[in-house]
Amino acid sequence: MGLRAVLSVALLAVQCLASPAPKPEQANTPAPRAGTLKFTGVNIPGFDFGCDTSGNCNEGAAYPPLTQYYGADGAGQMTHFVNDDKYNTFRLPVAWQYLVGYEVSNPLNTTNLAVYDALVQACLGTGAYCIVDIHNYARWNGAIIGQGGPTNAQFAATWSQLAAHYKNESKIIFGVMNEPHDIPNITLWAGSVQAAVTAIRNAGATEQIILLPGSDYASAQQFISDGSAAALSTVVNPDGSFTNLIFDVHKYLDSDNSGTHSECVTNNIEDAWEPLAQWLRTNNRQAFNTETGGGYDDSGCLTYMCEQIAYQAQNSDVFLGYVGWAAGNFYVGYVLSELPTDEGNGVWTDVPLVQKCMAPIAGAQQGSTGQ
Repeated sequence: MGLRAVLSVALLAVQCLASPAPKPEQANTPAPRAGTLKFTGVNIPGFDFGCDTSGNCNEGAAYPPLTQYYGADGAGQMTHFVNDDKYNTFRLPVAWQYLVGYEVSNPLNTTNLAVYDALVQACLGTGAYCIVDIHNYARWNGAIIGQGGPTNAQFAATWSQLAAHYKNESKIIFGVMNEPHDIPNITLWAGSVQAAVTAIRNAGATEQIILLPGSDYASAQQFISDGSAAALSTVVNPDGSFTNLIFDVHKYLDSDNSGTHSECVTNNIEDAWEPLAQWLRTNNRQAFNTETGGGYDDSGCLTYMCEQIAYQAQNSDVFLGYVGWAAGNFYVGYVLSELPTDEGNGVWTDVPLVQKCMAPIAGAQQGSTGQ
């Protein structure tokens, strides 16, 4: 990402209301169609705690964000986000190891699944969409799925069981894998994703959205250049269609797209969202930004995040929405915290980034969220 100066209020208004002009080489690209974003929400982590980017997940480190398991009040958070902020989507990260009892060849562990399902049911109970997200970076203990690590069949077996469990829940979204990275062969990775998609559909979950992640930590900016777009475009439903197969992309607003700095330096529009929007529209596909965020009280983040959201709403024909990182078992002092403070008696206070920009009621996307 290139460093950009903080824009004035007047320029922000112009950017939020005007779509960028097409470049000469994109003259044949269909025009953007503005609207409202279908999905807006927050990640509720905890079941992914103890996992690192190599796909190592320490046994016993998963931390359910539910008070009955001595975690944060994830159920209360989600209820607040839906009722007070008008969010309608939550992403629920979970370690693959946790789901199968830390042995890759195991079926789903019934005890652990029941604990994770308590969070899923709390999410569904709010009326929101709930993303079941395996948070393993395309790996199991350092080894890449289908490329020296777990086989595609083992990966598909887990997804088949999860899909069978949730096949009758229309508001479940299946997040095949969080942030694959450093994938040696993107074509082989597309084959692993295909195995999961086929397993999900054949398990009876025939209509829910399935999210397809590319390499480079699912970077929206690298999605085309690293070959992910081309490779994942070959993934199909068993009937050969692309129905409800949505590309899963992430984009932070700090200097290196790592989501580890409180300062935001870009709205990502020129470098990431505009090129991706053009590609999606030309190829009749859609994407969902399931991880994005910035410093919770940084003035640059308040500017740039609002701009990013406004741009995605202006291109809502190809961008389905965004999910902020993160609340759940994080804490207010965490650099990207979107954790609301429980003031008691059902009153919650949001951090500034949520309150002023990311919550649908803040108005950054120029309209209410579709339900």
